[in-house]
Amino acid sequence: MDPIPGYLAVFAGGGLGAALRHTVNRAAADLLGTTFPFGTLFVNVTGSLAMGLLAGWFAFRSAGSTQTLQLFLTTGILGGFTTFSAFSLDMAVLWERGHADLALGYAALSVLASLAGVFLGLWTIRVLTPA
Repeated sequence: MDPIPGYLAVFAGGGLGAALRHTVNRAAADLLGTTFPFGTLFVNVTGSLAMGLLAGWFAFRSAGSTQTLQLFLTTGILGGFTTFSAFSLDMAVLWERGHADLALGYAALSVLASLAGVFLGLWTIRVLTPA
């Protein structure tokens, strides 16, 4: 049994990941400007790469790792750094299990529904908030 409860590991890792994401976004804005979301792109790609590396390591190479360590690194740090990494892993798992149709449908639905959610939220605030 792990000495640290999983939710505490996620909490601690999430704070570190979010602070790291903020640092990357600030650095990208300072270095490259704010015309394009370079920081977010970098975070999403590197977070997804890290998620793949960690998931592969935990699945195939690290028989002795604890669930707490896995939660700290994946759900915690990478979850705070970028939730896109979890999305990417979910899609990859569907693909690896031979469900290419579900993987592609999940990706399309996730992107389109998430964009729709953002636009719906923006529209709602515009409608409810007097100019």
